[in-house]
Amino acid sequence: MGVLVRSTPVHRRLSVRLTPRNTVLYDMFTASAQHLVRGSGLLTEMLGADRVGRAVVADQMRVAEHEADESLHAILKSVNSTFVTPFDREDIYRLASSLDDVMDAMEAAADLIVLYRVEDLPAEMTEQVGILVQAADLTAAAMARLRTMSDLSEYWIEINRLENEADRVYRRFLARLFGGDFDPLAVLKLKDVAEQLEDAADAFEHVANTVESIAVKES
Repeated sequence: MGVLVRSTPVHRRLSVRLTPRNTVLYDMFTASAQHLVRGSGLLTEMLGADRVGRAVVADQMRVAEHEADESLHAILKSVNSTFVTPFDREDIYRLASSLDDVMDAMEAAADLIVLYRVEDLPAEMTEQVGILVQAADLTAAAMARLRTMSDLSEYWIEINRLENEADRVYRRFLARLFGGDFDPLAVLKLKDVAEQLEDAADAFEHVANTVESIAVKES
């Protein structure tokens, strides 16, 4: 005859902790990506604003960047207090950090535009910001599909294409900057801003690469 083993409260608590995965992280990543949609929208507003308006937008961007930082910390706190995660912890850290890197770069670009008192933003910067807007929308949609890992390949392929386009725009802009159309001081200012926008595009690609890695491991 088998031996009946009574389940103790400790056993029951252990079972509850070990079995379920923390699916709240999916919602956290979706929320984190929404900050990037907000950030790219603020950059678009800055393009058409005057000096006073740009300062207002830069303040809003700082608030958005702070909220993005809070989202990052919430994700890290959740991971560190969870025994079973939806996917590899290393990938969670990479994804959260890459999303935050995008926001940091966009905030830096907005801040430099105001600090440097840049008057006219060249057409190439409008192109750069337009690419970031597209990437932010795609990333937000992709984060919402992480839970099911469905239809994500088109996302990372398109982000890669956008990043390549951003590279081309950046290189053309650098060539024009050093081609004699701008005075030396303007060259330094605009180059710094353009580099931050390029960094944001690169960070979007890092997000997509991490999503691809996760999808491959989970398939």
